[in-house]
Order: sequence, then structure tokens, then C-alpha cells
Amino acid sequence: MRRLVPVFLLALVSTANAAPTNIVVILADDLGYADISCFDGWVKTPHLDALANAGRRLTDFHSSGAVCSPTRAGLMTGRYQQRVGIPGVVTAKGHRDKGLTTNHLTFAEVLKKQDYTTATYGKWHLGYDPKYNPIHHGFDRFRGYVSGNIDFFSHIDQTGICDWWNGDKLIEEPGYVTHLITKHGVRFIEENKDRPFCLYLAHEAPHYPYQGPNDKGERTVGGKFDVKGAREDKKNAYREMVVELDNGVGAIVETLIKHKLWENTFVFFFSDNGATSLGSNGELHGFKGSVWEGGHRVPGIAVWPGHIPAGSHSDQTSISLDLFPTLAAVAGAKIPDSHQLDGTNLLPLLLRDDELKERTLFWRHGKQVAARRGPWKVVVNHQKKAKRPEPPALFDLSKDIGEKKNLSKSEPRRLKVLLDQLAAWEAEIGEDEFGSQD
Repeated sequence: MRRLVPVFLLALVSTANAAPTNIVVILADDLGYADISCFDGWVKTPHLDALANAGRRLTDFHSSGAVCSPTRAGLMTGRYQQRVGIPGVVTAKGHRDKGLTTNHLTFAEVLKKQDYTTATYGKWHLGYDPKYNPIHHGFDRFRGYVSGNIDFFSHIDQTGICDWWNGDKLIEEPGYVTHLITKHGVRFIEENKDRPFCLYLAHEAPHYPYQGPNDKGERTVGGKFDVKGAREDKKNAYREMVVELDNGVGAIVETLIKHKLWENTFVFFFSDNGATSLGSNGELHGFKGSVWEGGHRVPGIAVWPGHIPAGSHSDQTSISLDLFPTLAAVAGAKIPDSHQLDGTNLLPLLLRDDELKERTLFWRHGKQVAARRGPWKVVVNHQKKAKRPEPPALFDLSKDIGEKKNLSKSEPRRLKVLLDQLAAWEAEIGEDEFGSQD
């Protein structure tokens, strides 16, 4: 009978006998569950398809937030964003005094202690003030923007302010944002090919303004403009943006292969929340900005050649909070006991599709909250001003991914368990909230 080696021992053996594993995290912005072709989407994405074929597709992967900033705070810290002071969108207009403070440990800081060189290019959205800049959160290099969105050409945010940075210094750099993010990512890999590195690429696409690579800048400093872009065929612009995102993924993979780094690199791709109505969430109910599945179930792809089985998939439930402990495990890094994690290490799932320990996951956006345990999910709207408050709704996602059949009356015990857990979680994280639009 074949003896199975525990997955954590396999990880220890691999890191002990080989060079430290490089890490690349690629984050799309507002990409829907059914936007890309490897998730049966409407946009042809051959490079992401190839990435999925090289590793494991995660068909029940979720962002921790239903909008941009919260998910990014959860990704950085491995903790629910409400715990670290980013419960909502850090808006360009109303929250320039808010951001992720340096007393919260990030995965980049953990990796730096393992002698990783770290960089992030693209969207930060965790604080406008330079004191919140990525270079103060464990990243050696940062090139990109700190707001929720900028003109893809003029790099002006939606309040009419220039927003393109090199570290904590505002600079000018011509170019289409998606191309710039890819260019700097490729250069970083080439410059650090002989040392362990962690590269976090946070794309703007396909978030508005809806501008393809052949368009031109529209926003001007202090000017008046349509924040979502002037193109009338926004659906087609959205498609062009996803295509350029896909091309960027291809360029990163090509660079890793060129420098013989591919087989020693862990790559993870996902989106920060579900699509808007311009994109597609497939059969899922709802869009970005809701706790329905369409707001937070997103495409997830994990690749680690020789470790994660090629062409595999998993329908186990996982969340972006899990990336912090997973990246630490890949790097063989120790997380301080004082850092309370809400995520779990996904290596057992990714390497062998082992069953994860059952847990309850939570989402909150404004007055909407949800809890998920196994296939069961409860959705609650706490809107007190409603004349007829909506009762809690319970769904069995294993049979009803579109959240169409409310089972709250036929499953009162399951409903009560989830409602009790949800109430306890809300009491623990508090009521603080701000922002709802980016």
C-alpha cells in the first residue's frame, strides 16, 4: 500500500532541496466570473486559458469584498478588511485621510523576512496619503496609482487629480495603464531573475473608464469628463480591456519561461470582485457591490509547475483571505503568532485537492451581509429604513448557484445556525463602515 506523505512535508522538502519559489499574484479589477473563456466566458482569453491548463482552476473562489478597497485590504493582511479599518471603498472624493496603516502586517512584509525582493505595479487603492504608500507595507518597489481608477492614458483620477507614482513620489509616465503594468512587471522579473521575488500585479482592467488600447486620454486636471469614459460602445471597450489584460498575463508567463523561472514560480490569478452589468457573472445572481454570488464569486487560477496538477480544477470553497497564509507556506515563511489570520493555507487543496476543514465565511457590503458554510448560504439585508424589511434568505448553492430558491422556511435549523454565526461575527468586527462607490 502506497504511503501518502503529508502535504506540508512535501512543501518543506521542496523548499529545502530547491531555490526559494518565486511568487506572482495577478489581480484583475471588476472581472466577472464568466468573462474569460477558461470559465466559459464571452471574451477569448488564450493566455489565461493556457494558465488554467497549466494548473488548477478554482470554480468556487471568492473575493472577501464586493468592491475594490476591502478585497485588497483582506488580500494584503489575510484578515477580514473590517478588522484593519477598510470596510468600504477608499474614495477619491471623501476618504483621502483613510488608508491601511502600517501596524497591520502584510504578506509582502512576511516575504521580505525570507529575503524576497518585492514589488507591486498598478492599482493600490488602500490610501491616498503617501504614508499609506505600498513602500511602507513591505514592497521594495511601486509604480502605479493609489486611487480607485484613473484615465488609462492621462493617468488622472475621477476627481481630476494626477495619480501616477514611483514609490511615494508623483511622476509622469506616458503609456496605456495595462501596458505599463505589464512592462514594469516584465522588467522586475528580468532584474531579479537570480534572487527570490514576489511580484503583485494589480491591473485596472476592466474597471472604468472604458478605454481600449487604441483610444486616447479623456480626463484632464480639474476638467469635466464622463468618469466612465466617452465611448458609446462600452461593451466592446470592456472586451478590448480584457483582451489586453490577457495579453499582459501572457507576457509575464513568457518572461518567466524565457529566464527558466517558470517551473520555480507560484502564480495566482483572480479578480477583486464580480463584474458590473457590462461584464458577465454567468448564472450567478447579482453584480459588483452586492453580497449575492455575482458580487464576490470570481475566477481563480493557481499554477505551480511540478506541484499543482496541470489541467485540474476544484469546486471547494476558498477566498482571497487564504492567499496570505498560502504565499507564506509557498515561501516557507513563518507568520507571527500575534497576527490573527482569517484565511487558511490552500496548499493542501492546490497540490492534492485535499478537503479543507469546514468553516464559515462572511461578507458584508453596506447593509447587506452573508454567511456561507459548506453549500449553505444566508443573505440578510439590514436596511432599517425599508418599509417592509426583507427576511433572511437561505440557499443551497450545490443545487442552486443562482440563488433563486429561498429555503429559509423549510430549513429553519440551518438558517438559525448561520444567522447566529453571522451575528457573532458582526459583533466581533464592529459596525464601522464608509464609502460605497469608487
